[in-house]
Amino acid sequence: MDQFKNLTVLSLEQATVVPYLTFRLAQDGMNVIRLEHPIYGDPNRLVGENVLGEERMNAYFLCINAGKKALTLNLADPDGQEIFKSVIETLKIDIFITNQLPKNYQKLGIDYGTLKSLKSDIIWLGVTGFGPNSNEAAYDPILQARSGLMDLTGEIDGDPQVIGIPLPDMGTSEHAYGLLMKALFMRELTGEGTCINMSMFESSVSWLTVPITLTASFGKNITRRGNTHEFFCPVSVYRTSNGFVYLAVGNDRQWKSMVSQEQFKHLDKPQYEKNAGRIEDVDNLNRAINEITAQHTSEEIIALFTSITVPVSKIKATSEVIEDPLLQRRLLHAQDPVSGTRITLAPPPNMTPFLEAVNCRLSFPPRFGEHNQEIYRQQLGYSDDELKRLKEKGVI
Repeated sequence: MDQFKNLTVLSLEQATVVPYLTFRLAQDGMNVIRLEHPIYGDPNRLVGENVLGEERMNAYFLCINAGKKALTLNLADPDGQEIFKSVIETLKIDIFITNQLPKNYQKLGIDYGTLKSLKSDIIWLGVTGFGPNSNEAAYDPILQARSGLMDLTGEIDGDPQVIGIPLPDMGTSEHAYGLLMKALFMRELTGEGTCINMSMFESSVSWLTVPITLTASFGKNITRRGNTHEFFCPVSVYRTSNGFVYLAVGNDRQWKSMVSQEQFKHLDKPQYEKNAGRIEDVDNLNRAINEITAQHTSEEIIALFTSITVPVSKIKATSEVIEDPLLQRRLLHAQDPVSGTRITLAPPPNMTPFLEAVNCRLSFPPRFGEHNQEIYRQQLGYSDDELKRLKEKGVI
């Protein structure tokens, strides 16, 4: 895994889908360089509170950009394209990623053919809303709507709802992460690079395993159902005297354990012995369970169901999740060398050797064009006068 530190990623990125992907790659120890337009930059730099008191470093941007370096470059300018080629060749870029619209690939000189001519074994990844043949713009909620995810979310008689996290963005990032690892493996075996086209729409729809099979094969109408489960009961949110818990009875044996407890004995009825009978009367059964759980604290209900090995959890706010002892040593951190501001970041899905080696500390999210001098001057060899001219021209 130490070999990841020898890999360099150049990413023409903005918003969430690609920045989250490169955040994951930075957690592996890869050298990640984010590329932005010198005037417009990443719009997400301007989203959220201005917590540092400076431009283009707002709170929303800080969440998924630690561990990276930042360059500015205008690829629409011929000088910018020459610098870009120099970056690819001199820095020996291993992976190039972009979420530009496909119509801009050749215009900006970032298409796979061009980059392959500069570095034959480069791995190229283009993330689009609806595939490489579509230039339709896509935001995460649009993908949630079109992919069916939104129709599956919400109360049974209520309006469709967006999911609490941007799954089309982050889910696509995870799918792309797997494809990149496959491409790296193939390059190790064959010495050849790969061209990967990742569709956010296809990624989003791929999560609909049960809905698609049951709808297309058996004519079922699968739609939102609130907190209950279509195939298991009781599985839902239940009110307690001091909050809410989520209880999941996944089989008839667990149900028998539940109704063996004093509080629930009156629910031990023949019609409820099998899951199908409980599903058939789900509304009445959930109402009866709620009447019981509401008389006890969340802690009491959790202790009871834990003692009989039936899955249960308090429904935690983010502030409570952060304090979970299982999570504490997995949280990531970054400290701003300028202001001293320390930020806490979400944990990786799996702890990496690199993160363990750096004690879960990443470099602070980069300021706009922060590494222009380091890379353009020190690594590419541009003089101060050349860089001044390029900046005045709006190239960097």
